[in-house]
Amino acid sequence: MSFLTRLEITSVRNIEEIKLDLNSRLNIIYGINGSGKTSILEAAHLLAVGRSFRTAKTSTLISEAKTGLTVFAETSHQSRIGLTKTNREKHKLKLDSELQGNWDSVARKLPVQVLDSKSFLLLEGGPKARRMFLDWGVFHVKHSFLRDWRSTKKCVANRNILLKGSQLDVSQLEVWEAELCSSAAKVHAARQEYFQKFEPVFRRVYTSLVDDTADPIFLEYWRGWPEGESLSALLSAERERDRRYGATQNGPHRADILVKAGDRNAIDVLSRGQQKVLVCALKIAQGILHETVVDDKCIYLVDDLPSELDLKNRASILEVMYKLRCQLLVTCVDLSSIQNCLNHAAEKRTFHVERGTITP
Repeated sequence: MSFLTRLEITSVRNIEEIKLDLNSRLNIIYGINGSGKTSILEAAHLLAVGRSFRTAKTSTLISEAKTGLTVFAETSHQSRIGLTKTNREKHKLKLDSELQGNWDSVARKLPVQVLDSKSFLLLEGGPKARRMFLDWGVFHVKHSFLRDWRSTKKCVANRNILLKGSQLDVSQLEVWEAELCSSAAKVHAARQEYFQKFEPVFRRVYTSLVDDTADPIFLEYWRGWPEGESLSALLSAERERDRRYGATQNGPHRADILVKAGDRNAIDVLSRGQQKVLVCALKIAQGILHETVVDDKCIYLVDDLPSELDLKNRASILEVMYKLRCQLLVTCVDLSSIQNCLNHAAEKRTFHVERGTITP
Protein backbone atom coordinates (compact mmCIF):
# COMPACT_ATOMS: atom_id res chain seq x y z
CA MET A 1 0.00 0.00 0.00
CA SER A 2 1.31 3.44 -0.96
CA PHE A 3 0.97 6.26 1.51
CA LEU A 4 2.96 9.16 2.87
CA THR A 5 4.20 8.73 6.41
CA ARG A 6 5.89 12.12 6.66
CA LEU A 7 5.70 15.31 4.63
CA GLU A 8 8.04 18.29 5.06
CA ILE A 9 7.41 21.54 3.18
CA THR A 10 9.59 24.64 3.00
CA SER A 11 8.83 27.94 1.23
CA VAL A 12 5.73 26.86 -0.68
CA ARG A 13 3.36 29.84 -1.05
CA ASN A 14 2.69 31.12 2.50
CA ILE A 15 4.18 28.04 4.16
CA GLU A 16 7.57 28.88 5.66
CA GLU A 17 8.25 25.43 7.09
CA ILE A 18 5.97 22.66 8.31
CA LYS A 19 6.36 18.96 9.09
CA LEU A 20 3.43 16.55 9.13
CA ASP A 21 3.39 12.97 10.41
CA LEU A 22 0.49 11.56 8.44
CA ASN A 23 -2.07 8.87 9.17
CA SER A 24 -2.27 6.02 6.68
CA ARG A 25 -6.04 6.54 6.26
CA LEU A 26 -7.67 9.91 6.95
CA ASN A 27 -5.93 13.26 7.37
CA ILE A 28 -8.16 16.32 7.79
CA ILE A 29 -6.42 19.64 7.17
CA TYR A 30 -8.60 22.59 8.16
CA GLY A 31 -8.32 26.35 8.41
CA ILE A 32 -9.76 29.56 7.03
CA ASN A 33 -9.37 30.45 3.37
CA GLY A 34 -5.82 31.56 2.64
CA SER A 35 -4.37 29.77 5.66
CA GLY A 36 -2.21 27.43 3.55
CA LYS A 37 -4.15 24.18 3.73
CA THR A 38 -4.45 23.80 -0.05
CA SER A 39 -0.73 24.57 -0.37
CA ILE A 40 -0.04 21.36 1.56
CA LEU A 41 -1.92 19.37 -1.07
CA GLU A 42 -0.13 21.30 -3.81
CA ALA A 43 3.24 20.41 -2.32
CA ALA A 44 2.34 16.71 -2.13
CA HIS A 45 1.15 16.77 -5.74
CA LEU A 46 4.25 18.66 -6.87
CA LEU A 47 6.46 16.03 -5.29
CA ALA A 48 4.49 13.14 -6.79
CA VAL A 49 4.11 14.29 -10.40
CA GLY A 50 6.23 17.42 -10.85
CA ARG A 51 3.52 20.05 -11.09
CA SER A 52 0.84 21.77 -9.07
CA PHE A 53 -2.82 20.98 -9.72
CA ARG A 54 -3.58 24.72 -9.52
CA THR A 55 -0.96 26.31 -11.77
CA ALA A 56 1.35 25.28 -14.60
CA LYS A 57 4.12 27.60 -13.37
CA THR A 58 6.05 25.89 -10.58
CA SER A 59 8.05 29.04 -9.90
CA THR A 60 4.91 30.80 -8.64
CA LEU A 61 4.73 28.31 -5.76
CA ILE A 62 7.97 29.65 -4.27
CA SER A 63 7.23 31.86 -1.28
CA GLU A 64 7.59 35.59 -1.74
CA ALA A 65 11.12 36.84 -0.95
CA LYS A 66 12.45 33.25 -1.06
CA THR A 67 14.77 31.88 -3.74
CA GLY A 68 13.55 28.28 -3.76
CA LEU A 69 11.26 25.64 -2.33
CA THR A 70 11.79 22.17 -0.88
CA VAL A 71 9.39 19.26 -0.46
CA PHE A 72 10.45 16.03 1.21
CA ALA A 73 8.50 12.87 2.01
CA GLU A 74 8.93 9.44 3.52
CA THR A 75 6.64 6.67 2.31
CA SER A 76 5.24 3.38 3.48
CA HIS A 77 7.64 1.66 1.08
CA GLN A 78 10.54 3.09 3.13
CA SER A 79 11.35 5.41 0.25
CA ARG A 80 12.65 8.94 0.75
CA ILE A 81 11.73 11.45 -1.94
CA GLY A 82 13.04 15.01 -2.08
CA LEU A 83 12.46 17.91 -4.44
CA THR A 84 14.15 21.31 -4.61
CA LYS A 85 13.29 24.08 -7.05
CA THR A 86 14.89 27.52 -7.24
CA ASN A 87 14.06 30.60 -9.27
CA ARG A 88 17.26 30.28 -11.28
CA GLU A 89 17.76 26.53 -11.66
CA LYS A 90 15.79 23.54 -12.81
CA HIS A 91 14.31 21.20 -10.24
CA LYS A 92 16.34 18.51 -8.50
CA LEU A 93 14.37 15.37 -7.73
CA LYS A 94 15.85 12.57 -5.66
CA LEU A 95 14.49 9.11 -4.91
CA ASP A 96 16.41 7.37 -2.14
CA SER A 97 19.34 9.77 -2.69
CA GLU A 98 19.50 9.03 -6.45
CA LEU A 99 18.99 12.00 -8.77
CA GLN A 100 16.04 11.43 -11.14
CA GLY A 101 15.92 12.68 -14.72
CA ASN A 102 12.11 12.63 -14.76
CA TRP A 103 9.12 11.75 -12.59
CA ASP A 104 8.39 8.29 -14.02
CA SER A 105 9.63 6.28 -11.02
CA VAL A 106 8.33 8.69 -8.38
CA ALA A 107 4.89 8.90 -9.99
CA ARG A 108 4.57 5.12 -9.85
CA LYS A 109 5.56 5.08 -6.19
CA LEU A 110 3.07 7.85 -5.36
CA PRO A 111 -0.11 7.26 -7.41
CA VAL A 112 -1.85 10.53 -6.53
CA GLN A 113 -5.43 11.44 -7.41
CA VAL A 114 -6.83 14.97 -6.99
CA LEU A 115 -10.42 15.90 -6.33
CA ASP A 116 -10.98 19.66 -6.38
CA SER A 117 -13.05 22.28 -8.19
CA LYS A 118 -11.03 21.82 -11.39
CA SER A 119 -11.76 18.09 -11.42
CA PHE A 120 -15.21 18.87 -12.75
CA LEU A 121 -13.61 19.99 -16.01
CA LEU A 122 -13.61 16.26 -16.79
CA LEU A 123 -17.17 16.86 -17.99
CA GLU A 124 -17.16 20.57 -18.78
CA GLY A 125 -13.81 20.72 -20.52
CA GLY A 126 -12.63 19.42 -23.85
CA PRO A 127 -11.25 15.96 -24.67
CA LYS A 128 -7.78 16.76 -23.30
CA ALA A 129 -8.92 16.47 -19.65
CA ARG A 130 -10.61 13.12 -20.25
CA ARG A 131 -7.63 11.88 -22.26
CA MET A 132 -5.30 12.78 -19.38
CA PHE A 133 -7.63 10.97 -16.98
CA LEU A 134 -7.58 7.84 -19.14
CA ASP A 135 -3.82 7.98 -19.67
CA TRP A 136 -3.16 8.29 -15.91
CA GLY A 137 -4.69 4.86 -15.50
CA VAL A 138 -2.93 3.31 -18.48
CA PHE A 139 0.45 4.72 -17.37
CA HIS A 140 0.19 2.94 -14.04
CA VAL A 141 -0.80 -0.46 -15.42
CA LYS A 142 1.31 -0.68 -18.59
CA HIS A 143 4.88 0.57 -18.32
CA SER A 144 5.52 0.57 -22.09
CA PHE A 145 2.63 2.98 -22.64
CA LEU A 146 4.59 6.12 -21.81
CA ARG A 147 7.23 5.33 -24.45
CA ASP A 148 4.57 4.76 -27.11
CA TRP A 149 2.62 7.85 -26.04
CA ARG A 150 5.75 10.01 -26.30
CA SER A 151 6.42 8.57 -29.74
CA THR A 152 2.96 9.55 -31.00
CA LYS A 153 3.40 13.04 -29.58
CA LYS A 154 6.74 13.44 -31.37
CA CYS A 155 5.33 12.13 -34.65
CA VAL A 156 2.30 14.43 -34.57
CA ALA A 157 4.50 17.43 -33.77
CA ASN A 158 6.86 16.71 -36.67
CA ARG A 159 3.99 16.03 -39.08
CA ASN A 160 2.41 19.35 -38.09
CA ILE A 161 5.68 21.18 -38.79
CA LEU A 162 5.80 19.65 -42.28
CA LEU A 163 2.15 20.53 -42.90
CA LYS A 164 2.88 24.19 -42.17
CA GLY A 165 5.84 24.32 -44.56
CA SER A 166 5.65 26.35 -47.77
CA GLN A 167 6.08 23.16 -49.78
CA LEU A 168 4.90 19.72 -48.68
CA ASP A 169 7.76 17.23 -48.34
CA VAL A 170 5.79 14.06 -49.06
CA SER A 171 8.70 11.67 -48.49
CA GLN A 172 9.34 13.07 -45.00
CA LEU A 173 5.62 13.13 -44.30
CA GLU A 174 5.36 9.43 -45.15
CA VAL A 175 8.17 8.60 -42.72
CA TRP A 176 6.47 10.34 -39.80
CA GLU A 177 3.04 8.98 -40.73
CA ALA A 178 4.34 5.41 -40.77
CA GLU A 179 5.92 5.84 -37.34
CA LEU A 180 2.79 7.56 -36.04
CA CYS A 181 0.58 4.69 -37.19
CA SER A 182 2.84 2.13 -35.52
CA SER A 183 2.84 3.95 -32.17
CA ALA A 184 -0.84 4.87 -32.45
CA ALA A 185 -1.83 1.22 -32.72
CA LYS A 186 -0.03 0.44 -29.44
CA VAL A 187 -1.44 3.49 -27.64
CA HIS A 188 -4.96 2.67 -28.79
CA ALA A 189 -4.66 -0.98 -27.77
CA ALA A 190 -3.44 -0.04 -24.29
CA ARG A 191 -6.18 2.56 -23.81
CA GLN A 192 -8.88 0.23 -25.05
CA GLU A 193 -7.77 -2.61 -22.78
CA TYR A 194 -7.75 -0.30 -19.77
CA PHE A 195 -11.12 1.25 -20.63
CA GLN A 196 -12.78 -2.16 -20.95
CA LYS A 197 -11.73 -2.90 -17.36
CA PHE A 198 -12.58 0.58 -16.09
CA GLU A 199 -16.11 0.99 -17.45
CA PRO A 200 -17.84 -1.73 -15.36
CA VAL A 201 -16.05 -0.53 -12.21
CA PHE A 202 -17.27 3.01 -12.84
CA ARG A 203 -20.82 1.79 -13.47
CA ARG A 204 -20.83 -0.06 -10.15
CA VAL A 205 -19.47 2.93 -8.20
CA TYR A 206 -21.80 5.45 -9.83
CA THR A 207 -24.85 3.28 -9.19
CA SER A 208 -23.93 3.06 -5.51
CA LEU A 209 -23.79 6.87 -5.19
CA VAL A 210 -27.10 7.81 -6.85
CA ASP A 211 -30.71 6.84 -6.26
CA ASP A 212 -32.85 4.69 -8.56
CA THR A 213 -34.35 7.70 -10.34
CA ALA A 214 -30.99 8.97 -11.63
CA ASP A 215 -30.31 8.88 -15.36
CA PRO A 216 -28.14 5.90 -16.34
CA ILE A 217 -24.71 6.99 -17.51
CA PHE A 218 -22.82 5.36 -20.37
CA LEU A 219 -19.14 5.76 -21.18
CA GLU A 220 -17.71 5.27 -24.66
CA TYR A 221 -14.06 5.26 -25.65
CA TRP A 222 -13.29 7.17 -28.87
CA ARG A 223 -9.87 6.27 -30.23
CA GLY A 224 -9.32 9.51 -32.17
CA TRP A 225 -10.21 8.39 -35.70
CA PRO A 226 -13.33 6.66 -37.14
CA GLU A 227 -13.93 2.99 -36.48
CA GLY A 228 -13.38 0.75 -39.46
CA GLU A 229 -10.99 3.19 -41.13
CA SER A 230 -7.24 2.87 -41.47
CA LEU A 231 -5.31 5.67 -39.79
CA SER A 232 -2.63 5.40 -42.46
CA ALA A 233 -5.18 5.88 -45.25
CA LEU A 234 -6.82 8.77 -43.41
CA LEU A 235 -3.55 10.60 -42.87
CA SER A 236 -2.70 10.26 -46.54
CA ALA A 237 -6.16 11.28 -47.76
CA GLU A 238 -6.51 14.24 -45.39
CA ARG A 239 -3.15 15.92 -45.99
CA GLU A 240 -4.58 18.93 -47.80
CA ARG A 241 -7.30 19.45 -45.21
CA ASP A 242 -4.75 19.10 -42.42
CA ARG A 243 -2.57 21.68 -44.18
CA ARG A 244 -5.48 24.14 -44.11
CA TYR A 245 -5.95 23.52 -40.38
CA GLY A 246 -2.21 23.46 -39.76
CA ALA A 247 -2.63 20.38 -37.56
CA THR A 248 -3.22 16.63 -37.72
CA GLN A 249 -6.95 15.98 -37.28
CA ASN A 250 -6.87 12.19 -36.82
CA GLY A 251 -4.88 10.11 -34.37
CA PRO A 252 -4.60 9.05 -30.73
CA HIS A 253 -3.97 12.68 -29.71
CA ARG A 254 -7.68 13.23 -30.49
CA ALA A 255 -8.95 10.39 -28.30
CA ASP A 256 -11.78 10.99 -25.85
CA ILE A 257 -14.13 9.38 -23.36
CA LEU A 258 -17.71 10.21 -24.32
CA VAL A 259 -19.99 10.54 -21.28
CA LYS A 260 -23.63 9.98 -22.20
CA ALA A 261 -26.96 10.12 -20.40
CA GLY A 262 -29.10 8.15 -22.83
CA ASP A 263 -28.45 9.55 -26.30
CA ARG A 264 -27.36 12.97 -25.04
CA ASN A 265 -24.14 14.31 -23.58
CA ALA A 266 -24.27 14.02 -19.79
CA ILE A 267 -23.21 17.66 -19.41
CA ASP A 268 -26.45 18.71 -21.16
CA VAL A 269 -28.72 16.56 -18.98
CA LEU A 270 -27.33 16.39 -15.46
CA SER A 271 -27.64 19.10 -12.83
CA ARG A 272 -24.49 20.70 -11.46
CA GLY A 273 -24.69 18.53 -8.35
CA GLN A 274 -25.19 15.34 -10.38
CA GLN A 275 -22.20 16.21 -12.55
CA LYS A 276 -20.01 16.51 -9.46
CA VAL A 277 -21.14 13.12 -8.16
CA LEU A 278 -20.37 11.60 -11.57
CA VAL A 279 -16.84 13.02 -11.55
CA CYS A 280 -16.29 11.71 -8.02
CA ALA A 281 -17.43 8.28 -9.22
CA LEU A 282 -14.88 8.43 -12.06
CA LYS A 283 -12.06 9.24 -9.64
CA ILE A 284 -13.10 6.59 -7.12
CA ALA A 285 -13.47 3.94 -9.82
CA GLN A 286 -9.99 4.68 -11.09
CA GLY A 287 -8.59 4.15 -7.60
CA ILE A 288 -10.43 0.84 -7.24
CA LEU A 289 -9.17 -0.42 -10.60
CA HIS A 290 -5.65 0.73 -9.78
CA GLU A 291 -5.65 -1.44 -6.67
CA THR A 292 -7.12 -4.40 -8.57
CA VAL A 293 -4.58 -4.32 -11.39
CA VAL A 294 -1.45 -2.94 -9.71
CA ASP A 295 -2.10 -4.23 -6.17
CA ASP A 296 -1.49 -0.79 -4.73
CA LYS A 297 -3.70 2.01 -3.45
CA CYS A 298 -4.01 5.61 -4.59
CA ILE A 299 -3.39 8.63 -2.41
CA TYR A 300 -6.35 11.01 -2.67
CA LEU A 301 -5.86 14.76 -2.30
CA VAL A 302 -9.34 16.20 -1.71
CA ASP A 303 -9.55 19.99 -1.65
CA ASP A 304 -12.55 21.69 -0.01
CA LEU A 305 -15.20 19.07 -0.81
CA PRO A 306 -17.84 20.81 1.37
CA SER A 307 -17.89 23.79 -1.01
CA GLU A 308 -18.55 21.47 -3.96
CA LEU A 309 -21.12 18.98 -2.62
CA ASP A 310 -24.18 19.06 -0.39
CA LEU A 311 -24.12 17.16 2.89
CA LYS A 312 -25.84 14.01 1.60
CA ASN A 313 -23.55 13.53 -1.40
CA ARG A 314 -20.47 14.59 0.55
CA ALA A 315 -21.18 11.99 3.23
CA SER A 316 -21.79 9.25 0.65
CA ILE A 317 -18.60 9.98 -1.27
CA LEU A 318 -16.38 10.32 1.80
CA GLU A 319 -17.80 7.07 3.17
CA VAL A 320 -16.98 5.22 -0.05
CA MET A 321 -13.48 6.72 -0.18
CA TYR A 322 -12.75 5.87 3.45
CA LYS A 323 -13.82 2.27 2.87
CA LEU A 324 -11.22 2.00 0.10
CA ARG A 325 -8.65 1.98 2.93
CA CYS A 326 -6.44 4.33 0.95
CA GLN A 327 -4.79 7.47 2.27
CA LEU A 328 -6.91 10.62 2.20
CA LEU A 329 -5.63 14.17 2.64
CA VAL A 330 -8.80 16.26 2.91
CA THR A 331 -8.99 20.03 3.36
CA CYS A 332 -11.92 22.05 4.66
CA VAL A 333 -12.71 25.35 6.36
CA ASP A 334 -14.97 23.87 9.04
CA LEU A 335 -13.63 20.72 10.70
CA SER A 336 -17.13 19.47 11.51
CA SER A 337 -18.07 19.45 7.80
CA ILE A 338 -15.81 16.42 7.37
CA GLN A 339 -15.89 14.92 10.86
CA ASN A 340 -19.70 14.75 10.86
CA CYS A 341 -19.54 12.69 7.67
CA LEU A 342 -16.92 10.31 9.08
CA ASN A 343 -17.52 10.43 12.82
CA HIS A 344 -16.97 6.67 13.04
CA ALA A 345 -13.50 6.89 11.44
CA ALA A 346 -11.09 5.47 13.99
CA GLU A 347 -7.94 5.98 11.91
CA LYS A 348 -7.52 9.70 11.39
CA ARG A 349 -5.42 12.73 12.21
CA THR A 350 -6.36 16.40 12.13
CA PHE A 351 -4.16 19.40 11.37
CA HIS A 352 -5.16 23.00 11.98
CA VAL A 353 -3.43 25.40 9.59
CA GLU A 354 -3.12 29.07 10.42
CA ARG A 355 -0.99 31.53 8.44
CA GLY A 356 1.06 28.77 6.88
CA THR A 357 1.85 26.94 10.12
CA ILE A 358 0.35 23.97 11.96
CA THR A 359 -1.23 25.05 15.25
CA PRO A 360 -2.61 22.93 18.11
